[in-house]
Amino acid sequence: MSPLRSLAELTEEIRDGWHGEQIADAAVSLGFLTQQGVRHASRSTSYRNHVLSLRVADAVGSCAVEPGELTEDVVLDCVGAPVAELLDHPTTAVRIAAMDAYLQSVRPHHRHAEEVVIGRGSSLQKSLHRAKSVVDLLPSVRRVLVVGVVNSLLHHLRERGTDYLACDYKGGQTEWGESVHTDALSVLADCDAILASGMVLSNGTFQPLLDHARATGKPLVFFAQTGSGILPCFLGSGVTAVSAEPYPFFWLGGGPSSLYRYPGEDAA
Repeated sequence: MSPLRSLAELTEEIRDGWHGEQIADAAVSLGFLTQQGVRHASRSTSYRNHVLSLRVADAVGSCAVEPGELTEDVVLDCVGAPVAELLDHPTTAVRIAAMDAYLQSVRPHHRHAEEVVIGRGSSLQKSLHRAKSVVDLLPSVRRVLVVGVVNSLLHHLRERGTDYLACDYKGGQTEWGESVHTDALSVLADCDAILASGMVLSNGTFQPLLDHARATGKPLVFFAQTGSGILPCFLGSGVTAVSAEPYPFFWLGGGPSSLYRYPGEDAA
C-alpha cells in the first residue's frame, strides 16, 4: 500500500477491506463513557477526562471528548451497530472509537509493538512512568511542541534539558507557571519535533500536523489513548513513533497496566 495521506483515506481503505475482510461482519457489542477527575499528590493543578469507548470483538477503541459532549443515548445507539455504518456517524468521537476498536481487533498491539508495563504505584508514580516511556520515543532535538499538555511529559522533557512549547485548547499555565498556547498550528515553525496527544484525531488538528511533518521531515510522535489503533497506520507516512495505550488506561487503577510502543529509528 502507498503511504497514507489522511484519516479519510484510511477510512476508505478499511471499507475496501485493505485492513481485514472482517469489516463486513464487525459490530459494536458494548459502549461506555468513562468520566475521570484527578489531582496528583504534590501537584497544584487538576484535570478531567471524558472518554467514549466501544468494543468490537476482543478490542476496545476509545476517543476522548469534552465533558458533556456526549449523551447516554449516543453511546447506547452504538451498541449492536455495524462498524461500517459507524464510520459515517455524524459524531466524530463515534467514528474514531469505532475505527480504533476495529483496527485493534484485526491488528492487536501485542503482535506488532513493544509492550511496556507501567508498574503498580500512585497516580503520580504511574503518570511519570508512562510519561518517561513516551518521551523516550523522541529523538534528541532542541525544542518540542507538546500538543495536549500533560505535566508529567513536561517534567521528563525538563529533566532531559529539552526546551518545549506547551499547547492545549484549554490554555492556562503549566505546573511551572509557563503560558500554554491555544493554537498549535501558529507555533509549528518554532519547534524541531512534535509530541501530540491522540486527541488531535477528533479536534481537527491531526491533518495539519501530519502535513507539516511530511513537508518538513520533523519528527512527529504520538501518545495515544484516543486512536491507539489508528495512529500506527501512519508510521512512515509522516508519523515517526507512537505510544499506543488502549483501554484500560494507566489512570484507572493502581495496579500494573500496559502500553505499546512503536519506536522510530532515531528514538533516544
